[in-house]
Amino acid sequence: MTEPTPGPRPRPRPRAALAMAPDVASAVLDPESRAALGALCDLAPTVLDDFTTPAARAVLADTDLLVTGWGCPPLDDDVLRAAPRLRAVVHTAGSVRGHVTDACWDRGVEVSSAAAANAVPVAEYTLAMILLSGKRVLESAREYRATRARADWLHTPRTVGNHRRTVGILSASLIGRRVIDLLRPHDVDVLLHDPYVDEAEAARLGVRGVPLAELFRLSDTVSVHTPLLPETRGLVSRDLIDSMKPGAVLINTARGAVVDQDALTDAALAGRVRAVLDVTEPEVLPPGHPLWDCEHVLITPHLAGSQGNEWRRLADTAVLEAARWASGEGFQHPVRRERLAFLA
Repeated sequence: MTEPTPGPRPRPRPRAALAMAPDVASAVLDPESRAALGALCDLAPTVLDDFTTPAARAVLADTDLLVTGWGCPPLDDDVLRAAPRLRAVVHTAGSVRGHVTDACWDRGVEVSSAAAANAVPVAEYTLAMILLSGKRVLESAREYRATRARADWLHTPRTVGNHRRTVGILSASLIGRRVIDLLRPHDVDVLLHDPYVDEAEAARLGVRGVPLAELFRLSDTVSVHTPLLPETRGLVSRDLIDSMKPGAVLINTARGAVVDQDALTDAALAGRVRAVLDVTEPEVLPPGHPLWDCEHVLITPHLAGSQGNEWRRLADTAVLEAARWASGEGFQHPVRRERLAFLA
């Protein structure tokens, strides 16, 4: 009698752990999301935010997959020695630069990020601010509140409004590309500066690629989406800011240090430019900083990224990535070592 041919051996359930600040885990991963992870993996009950404790070392020794988030300590050589089975990292937020180290790449640990999911609310915030600032909504609301009277709308300057406004996008990052997509239905002209995007790709994106100086000189609104790297620190220089059109708007949802903040402060206080800043350098600005009270600047508390019900998008992305990895399918949103310099 012929013995039956054995079928494929079932994949063993991976062992997973959460590595992030405990309050981040509570906010981002609600009970339903944790249950979904638990259905895929043997999930350790402890949230790790310190890899040096004996309890953390015991968990790491048996972990195949780390689900990380804001507040995750660096995964350096010492941590990886304590985690000999670690094969993958699924990050529930955007950038992995703060915790995925060269040691991870050297070992060949697979890495995924929810950067694409986190790009959605940042791009939505940016679109809203482009349109609101073009219409000068905040200034009009402030004047209306002060005067309790409607301005003579038939004498509105022709610099107000969004028809054929020129919007400059600095960097075709995940967020920059999403902003470009969201701008498509609107009657605006979109310029792009990104040294890694050639003319053909710019055409596919539906934008016109221009040099950096031209982006600032021609745009009514410039939106910054470049990652903070040694070469991009202070990229938005005094010369670029001074070259902007009178009354033009600078929107920054990337990192505060990409912009020469002293130069922006001088230009905004002089009334030459306006600004919408969701990030500053430092965060938070000192209480006496002149930007707080500048009527030409709106500062928001780094709220463009995922918050509130938007955390569920991050959690769902992480669960789907963990499911793909556990099944052997591979990540949908992998992070490659060679692409780190291009990611915001």
